[in-house]
Amino acid sequence: MLKQSPVDTFIQQLINGLVLGSMYALVALGYTMVYGIINLINFAHGEVLMVGALVSWTVVTALGASGLPGWLILLISLIAAVLVCMALNYLIEKLAYRPLRTAPRLAPLITAMGMSLLLQTLAMIIWKPDYKPYPILLPDEPYEVMGATINMVQIMILVVTAITLTALMALIHGTRLGRAMRATAENPRVAQLMGVQPDKVISATFMIGAGLAALAGVMWAANYGSVQHTMGFLPGLKAFTAAVFGGIGNLGGAMVGGVLLGVIESMGAGYIGELTGNVLGSNYQDIFAFAVLILVLTLRPQGLLGERVADRA
Repeated sequence: MLKQSPVDTFIQQLINGLVLGSMYALVALGYTMVYGIINLINFAHGEVLMVGALVSWTVVTALGASGLPGWLILLISLIAAVLVCMALNYLIEKLAYRPLRTAPRLAPLITAMGMSLLLQTLAMIIWKPDYKPYPILLPDEPYEVMGATINMVQIMILVVTAITLTALMALIHGTRLGRAMRATAENPRVAQLMGVQPDKVISATFMIGAGLAALAGVMWAANYGSVQHTMGFLPGLKAFTAAVFGGIGNLGGAMVGGVLLGVIESMGAGYIGELTGNVLGSNYQDIFAFAVLILVLTLRPQGLLGERVADRA
């Protein structure tokens, strides 16, 4: 196998970053939608991704001997994961967050952390703590792009993410539910006087965010090939970083922040060895995400596209 040139390496890391950033963006949208409406950071959101991946693995395993095409099995498992996660997030919002809506901000924050640990524990009991291989359902032969390689799963991630983000923006800006969500985010009391039902809007927001997290979870499992009960913690934390990076509460900011964070992390993983004389390897790639979080909170707390949120506050 020929060694890649510097340009080929750069393109390869860029592709890897776009794939990773696409998944971060999907999860970050869930964070930013909820925060934009009720000013709550749902730290259990990463565990919703984990539940989606494990539900998908369960369905895929059950249908593995059915003889169905791989893409159809993946689609069925995705639908099941989305439905389960939407129901789960609806219950979380109704039972854990709604009673604390008027409580001091620290109470729902602690509750969110507790819910994260609870979901991890329940997943460990239901699915056991061992790592489970996620079957290969799509053709895995690589395609060459400008000297770099990309496989069908990565192409699927990029295409599905682009379609999903476009559909979400159309939902927010072109439907009655989207107008109700924006009105509730602006002023829930005035929105209620205009006929909007804030409780239903907030529940719908949680459910949409859960669907996006489930989609990201299935993509994560298909791309990395394994699932486990703690797999949602780090992606959830990095997606939160992406939401803050782009501007928490701003949908466009969550998308931009997720993609940029993925590219930064991937580029860092590709070049950290050269920059440090091989003292640090690609396994230290996580430091880039948290370095970005520290820099953003220090230099620009409102995020890259957070002006509107700051102005509204």
